[in-house]
Amino acid sequence: MNSITETVHLEKAQLRTEHLKRLETESIYIIREVVAECRSPALLFSGGKDSVVLLHLAMKAFRLGDRKLNLPFPLVHIDTGHNYPEVIAFRDELVKKYDLNLVVGHVEDSIRKGTVRLYRENDSRNAAQAVTLLETAEENGFDALMGGARRDEEKARAKERIFSFRDEFGQWDPKNQRPELWDLYNARIHPGEQIRVFPISNWTELDIWQYIEQENLSLPSIYYAHEREVVRRNNLLVPVTPLTPKKEDEQSEVLTVRFRTVGDISCTCPVLSTAASPQAIIEETAITEITERGATRMDDQTSEASMEKRKKEGYF
Repeated sequence: MNSITETVHLEKAQLRTEHLKRLETESIYIIREVVAECRSPALLFSGGKDSVVLLHLAMKAFRLGDRKLNLPFPLVHIDTGHNYPEVIAFRDELVKKYDLNLVVGHVEDSIRKGTVRLYRENDSRNAAQAVTLLETAEENGFDALMGGARRDEEKARAKERIFSFRDEFGQWDPKNQRPELWDLYNARIHPGEQIRVFPISNWTELDIWQYIEQENLSLPSIYYAHEREVVRRNNLLVPVTPLTPKKEDEQSEVLTVRFRTVGDISCTCPVLSTAASPQAIIEETAITEITERGATRMDDQTSEASMEKRKKEGYF
């Protein structure tokens, strides 16, 4: 490598480091604002890459130097009962490692109570999470829920403010958004209302992976290349599982794949990939033209308004 090429690489690396530092600083500021302004906040944690980054930022926000403090809020996971086992195992391992307070809301409990009804037993429970999330927030008195949603993921999420107001029914009105000028956030709410907060809203998928590499963060194994039995359906690679069996006219294949996003088994698909490290995933992500949800989520392909409809009903 000649000196000019080496200098260019060093400058690019420096710019990337500075960019990630700006994003990190902004996110930590937002997390601290939530704790300062809200009575009973919580952090939504699924075990996915975005929530792992968000948790890492929260730990940085409240672990200053050698003075280690417990997080001033619990983690909340809405468990559909249809999660990938690798993700649940990772979640539990991380909670144990850092002695974190985890609150789990179970969609299965909502089904038993009758507040969630499915047409068929194996139907996707992804949208049903909204009901369980609202019930869990009410039962625990949470007035602010932080999560790892990003604006680049989907059109409806691109409309949302960092501090997103939800009414007493947990519903989101895209036409009723509060202005956010000069990094000033309005968290004032009436009893029964909620604020949803997105500290990494301005990050991209590429930013997330570059930060994961920089901070050497651990993730569930299914984010990296592995072999999995799948069928090709509606331009997606659908995993063959008891919840998503192959149809009579389908032929399954064992392919090398990885997951770009992790959600309910019934709606989350992998992509073809041999990327087995953050650096390899960064190289793939830098040239992809399809968003992670557009490439992997069956529930977002029913219509262009799928996510917005779910968010208006209380989905995160």
